[in-house]
Amino acid sequence: MTTPQVGADCAADLIARFLKAHGVTRVFALCGGHIMPIWMRLHAHGIAIVDVRDERAAVYMAHAHADLTSEVGVALVTAGPGVTNAMTGLANAHVARASVLVLSGTPPTAQENRGALQDVNHIDFVKPLTRYARTVRDPDLVLQELDEALSRCLGHGSEPGPVFLDFPVNTLRAPVSRAMQLPERFTPRARPRLHPDPQDLQRAMAVLWQAKRPLVITGRGARGASSALIELLDRLGAVYLDTGESRGLVPESHPSVVAAMRGAVMSQADVILTLGRKLDFQLAYGSEAVFGQAQWVRMADCTSELRDNRRGEVEVLADVNLAIEGLLACAGERPSACDRSWAAQLRTQHLERARKMKTSMQQAPAGQDGRMHPNRLLAALSEVVDDQTIVVADGGDFLSFARVGLPASTYLDPGPLGCIGMGTPFGIAASLACPGRQVVVATGDGAFGFNAMEIDTAVRHQAPVLIVVANNGSWAIEVRDQQETHGQVVGTTLQFADHAAMARAFGMHAQRVEKAQDLPRAIELAMANRPALLDVVVTPEAASSDAKSGLAWVPDLQALGAWDTAEAAWREKA
Repeated sequence: MTTPQVGADCAADLIARFLKAHGVTRVFALCGGHIMPIWMRLHAHGIAIVDVRDERAAVYMAHAHADLTSEVGVALVTAGPGVTNAMTGLANAHVARASVLVLSGTPPTAQENRGALQDVNHIDFVKPLTRYARTVRDPDLVLQELDEALSRCLGHGSEPGPVFLDFPVNTLRAPVSRAMQLPERFTPRARPRLHPDPQDLQRAMAVLWQAKRPLVITGRGARGASSALIELLDRLGAVYLDTGESRGLVPESHPSVVAAMRGAVMSQADVILTLGRKLDFQLAYGSEAVFGQAQWVRMADCTSELRDNRRGEVEVLADVNLAIEGLLACAGERPSACDRSWAAQLRTQHLERARKMKTSMQQAPAGQDGRMHPNRLLAALSEVVDDQTIVVADGGDFLSFARVGLPASTYLDPGPLGCIGMGTPFGIAASLACPGRQVVVATGDGAFGFNAMEIDTAVRHQAPVLIVVANNGSWAIEVRDQQETHGQVVGTTLQFADHAAMARAFGMHAQRVEKAQDLPRAIELAMANRPALLDVVVTPEAASSDAKSGLAWVPDLQALGAWDTAEAAWREKA
């Protein structure tokens, strides 16, 4: 049998050249015959291939790479089950608006619809999860389709998000006409910046500058606007809440930060400015039951973050950084009406709560089973986390502890899709993208199990990541819900498995820790021998804020029990 050769003038080579011209240096992938032409040409052009153990991990890694670098993240997955495995990662990137390009292959065109190996229509599966999805059969159209897909992916003229292209394998091996290899396709282009309407800015300024108790909430769309945002907070005197999408834009030391007073400030604010943030379940859908009669001013560069659930008194469709700069220019030297004593009091209360929480975390008692409280683990980790550390939090119950107990200027988590299991792949990608920074993955044992095999990927590619597994032997939020709501526990307990032994089997530095006093030395050794894993046994008896809130039992009207009660009362009263 003669194996078809993949030449330097074929479509697969053009794909590799295109990616390299657009700054792609690393592709996350799992091999397969239908994509082997692309695979080999990527290698020929010096693009690193991070080969993974499951396709969804490849997409997760591309997602984290995109978030941390503001570049496109590229995943390469094979046909059939390769694509279906990748769909969870695509769904997560879709909800998060992450710039992920997924490439795949299909059987040769002569075998289409004849029962060939892995012959399924990928486009029907992935189209609802992508900004653009095409099968490219003509080799002369490969470059054009790549150009369009990348532009859609990066949000050139539309909302950014994942895109998908696949190619019959005979197309990948076919030559491409020189006439169709237009140089303009290889030219990287910056995302167009949407400028705000001056009249919208004037109206927004008038509303914000007359506010007595202004609150600013940021989301993904505010990334890149840190300096302008801080100046806005200083000038306006507003208090500030970030979200997992935008943590680190404003340092914890800034006087506007009042994260520990989230519930109070949400009910007290009279004007709320959202910057690139949806009003989803994490913000009570903007309901008056939680936010009262507050006015809204909304700024975003895409409509999905501009008018969902609550319309603004003013809505500014524009690049968030440009919108803030324009807003400040409109205000000039005009003093704001903000009640600075209100803001200062909230800040004082925030600092006191934060201080008490730090102390309580360090002293958190063990459970009746004698196992340590998860907060003892987080307190120990906090001692090694600095301003440059990238923290990846994953899980259900443990994520709830980590979200409030582990400080981070750069923070990644499952996001609004609640896609647990992304922690280890995100951490590996983060450590490869930012090798000069510490990367700590704080994950529950249940979430870790989804992609535990990727520790093999970390070892093989020497990704300097520290993975810390909080091992409570259960799906803890669900256990508590079953106990309190149904009176019995069914199918929600796990083993206190030895994850450290598993990691050592793959050649990773790993240690099992069962006593809080052993944590500092174990963390020190792990940091010095990354990639590393710590399997820390914690009690399943500790109740996280999410477990207490009713999140697990899924209330009818709101995500949290207290909000649900308030919503029901508000609707009845209305």
